[in-house]
Amino acid sequence: MKLKPLGDKILVQRLKAEEKTASGIYLPESAKEKPQHAKVVRVGTGKRTDSGEVLPFQVKEGDTVVLGKWGGTEVKVDGEEYVVLGEDEVLAVVG
Repeated sequence: MKLKPLGDKILVQRLKAEEKTASGIYLPESAKEKPQHAKVVRVGTGKRTDSGEVLPFQVKEGDTVVLGKWGGTEVKVDGEEYVVLGEDEVLAVVG
């Protein structure tokens, strides 16, 4: 991986959107919702307090997390799409 987030930022990859509805109807690309679940790929060094202390992350690499639909900044590296966001933008850890 060529991309390493800085400070309290994390790098996630959104999980694939649902291909069909619960009733079995296949969805075209334009109708699919942006997935809110993502896998944590990398974490930064941690948030630094005013006193210089580095706070540990509450998420770790490999965790599945829930994001807001429009949070973070989308980036593309080596043909793969990722989202860089602050740890405070993560809503929950799944599992």
